[in-house]
Amino acid sequence: KETEEVFKVKKSSYSKKIVKQLKKEYKEDLEKSKVRTEVNSPTDVEAPLEKTGQIKDIGQEDGTANSEHGEEEMEVESEKEEEKPKAGGAFSSALSSLNVLRPGEIPDAAFIHAARKKRQMARELGDFTPVDSEPGKGRLVREDENDASDDEDDDEKRRIVFTVKEKSQRQKIAEEIGIEGSDDEALVAGEQDEELSRWEQEQIRKGINIPQACIYQPAEVNNLYYQNTYQTLSYGSSYGIPYTYAAYGSSETKSQKTDNTVPFKTPSNEMTPVTIDLVKKQLKDRLDSMKELHKANRQQYEKHQQSREDSTKAIERLEGSSGGIGEQYKFLQEMRGYVQDLLECFSEKVPLINELESAMHQLYKQRASRLVQRRQDDIKDESSEFSSHSNKALMAPNLESFGRDRVIYQEQVKRRTAEREARRARRRQAREQTGKMADHLEGLSSDDEETSTDITNFNMERDRILKESSKVFEDVLESFYSIDCIKSQFEAWRSKYFASYKDAYIGLCLPKLFNPLIRLQLLIWTPLEGKCRDFETMLWFESLLFYGCEEQEQVKDDADISLLPTIVERVVLPKLTVISENIWDPFSTTQTSRMVAIVQKLVDGYPSVVNAENKNTQMLLKALLLRMRRTLDDDVFMPLYPKNILENKNSGPYLFFQRQFWSSVKLLGNFLQWYGILSNKTLQELSIDGLLNRYILMAFQNSEYGEDSIKKAQSVIACFPKQWFANLKGDKTISQLENFCRYLVHLADTIYRNSIGCSDVEKRNAREHIKQIIKLLASIRALDHAVTVANDHNVKELKILIEGK
Repeated sequence: KETEEVFKVKKSSYSKKIVKQLKKEYKEDLEKSKVRTEVNSPTDVEAPLEKTGQIKDIGQEDGTANSEHGEEEMEVESEKEEEKPKAGGAFSSALSSLNVLRPGEIPDAAFIHAARKKRQMARELGDFTPVDSEPGKGRLVREDENDASDDEDDDEKRRIVFTVKEKSQRQKIAEEIGIEGSDDEALVAGEQDEELSRWEQEQIRKGINIPQACIYQPAEVNNLYYQNTYQTLSYGSSYGIPYTYAAYGSSETKSQKTDNTVPFKTPSNEMTPVTIDLVKKQLKDRLDSMKELHKANRQQYEKHQQSREDSTKAIERLEGSSGGIGEQYKFLQEMRGYVQDLLECFSEKVPLINELESAMHQLYKQRASRLVQRRQDDIKDESSEFSSHSNKALMAPNLESFGRDRVIYQEQVKRRTAEREARRARRRQAREQTGKMADHLEGLSSDDEETSTDITNFNMERDRILKESSKVFEDVLESFYSIDCIKSQFEAWRSKYFASYKDAYIGLCLPKLFNPLIRLQLLIWTPLEGKCRDFETMLWFESLLFYGCEEQEQVKDDADISLLPTIVERVVLPKLTVISENIWDPFSTTQTSRMVAIVQKLVDGYPSVVNAENKNTQMLLKALLLRMRRTLDDDVFMPLYPKNILENKNSGPYLFFQRQFWSSVKLLGNFLQWYGILSNKTLQELSIDGLLNRYILMAFQNSEYGEDSIKKAQSVIACFPKQWFANLKGDKTISQLENFCRYLVHLADTIYRNSIGCSDVEKRNAREHIKQIIKLLASIRALDHAVTVANDHNVKELKILIEGK
């Protein structure tokens, strides 16, 4: 019957054979445990487990004797168990492992689970009662006696509690579904919970039989008003229920044995009497607390009122000022859209403007290059024609031996000669009509006349470019290409909201913004031509002249004040740089004078141009110097002829020589026109070292010594700036003019020698020539050479000549 209660399982889960086998194994183990309990063990619980050799005898004081006795029992039992056949199944294998375990061997998880299962079965059958074990006695047996002291703490934790407990809900469910030993840790935790629950149930059952009193807790302060009306009664007395619940959970209650119970007395129902003073005191305390709360609420109310007033004032102030901010925001948004549209327009139109400007510059460059090339060809033709030592075949190195190309070359030379003579004839005729024939010298004219065909082609191409330029903004509204309209937009911004205008750096952006529009108006502006307008009279200049000059007080560091100088620096200077490098002809006195005038005007009127750190100014000066050096190297030519050839003043070589000499003197004067713009060192290097000492002095030495040479020397000295000699100290001139001064001294000596043996008239003329040479030396501050010439030729009017220089 007891076996059937233990193995109460579902018939559908196990087969009858397995249940029968489990019952058989359980009966055999139970019989063995009973026999062993009667012989060796003082309790019924320790006997089933002592055969494993893992638990000591708790009831005996001599641990050594019991351990030896236990070992003998285990050996006997193990021998008996080995003889029995082993049954199948999980539980039978676990039970059989109890007999196989040898002394000193550490049990595994299956062994421990089987031992717990077996102990649970014995507890349910009621074969033994729980044993109260003292601390430190129930420990696992270890073979090694030396490790006993080290593992005392571990043994304390591994103590087995021998109490009878019911199966937990989890174990019951596991047995019903046929699962054994699936989760050892969960089962251990469940067993501990079941033991605690069972102990609590036992304590409750014991307490039911003892009448106990429930202590009534007094009511809160809020219930004091109702104490006079109702008497406080205990729960048990009011409803007739006995006091059957005992407090549990404390250490004292748990340490008590189940048989010893102490009854509690029922507390009395007497309460503290309620008096009028007590009620008054409580009411007064409550009134004080309410007054304090009211005071705090009043302060909070006043604080909120003040915050409300401040917020109302802030709202009124912001509403009053929001109108201007809204208008400013609207205006700036409109300006933003306008500027974006303007930049998009310029991004499409600026490339077209650049192409038109490049085409116009190329047109002027081609015309200037054609004129320079024609002058160089004329010099080569005349030099080869009048030079007796030249080989004409060398002038045309690619000619064939049969003479076919030579004929073509000669025809070209004849054509160029005819055109050259025709141009000279027209200029001579024009001088005769104006009465300037007597003062003219061959070589001083620029020879820049063009044929009608070249003029017609040039005008047609220029008109085409101008026509294209007029179509650039034909598909654009006036507000996006008119300088006046664009200026009015930014003037409105400046006048209304100057702070944001300044913060946006509009004054620095306007020159770049107006740049393409101004370049389009300056497309045909060339200051080298006489009919060219002054850029200060153009529409763009007049429109921007008074920009930013309102009646109000000017702001310090206002960028709009320098708007026009910045535009001139960024637009006019680059255009002049291109003109001076590709179009300007240094041999032309007219072009040079106009070029010097426009640059001098910029230097005098625009301070940003004079700034040495200005990159555009530096580029302009470099372009001027490069063009002058290229002219000096490529266009200057001085022929050398014997004096007997030059005696005939109507011959071709003499005229060619005179023409080249005077063209060099004219170039010298053109170079020296840049005095005040270019540095003195640079001008002296170009004009004196590069031109006078290299070419003109060589022509002086081949010329006739006489009045003609003195006239030429006067023309050369007239080109020198007087400021060069005004600040000189001492009797010497500048070092570069020493060669020219020695030539003048040699000229005076030659004139004096040629006058010896001549008539008195010729001697007087020679003496006058010597005096003129002394004046020339004194004019260039070469006083040492003037004194030498005066002493050598016995000229007593030296002081008068020097002062009358």
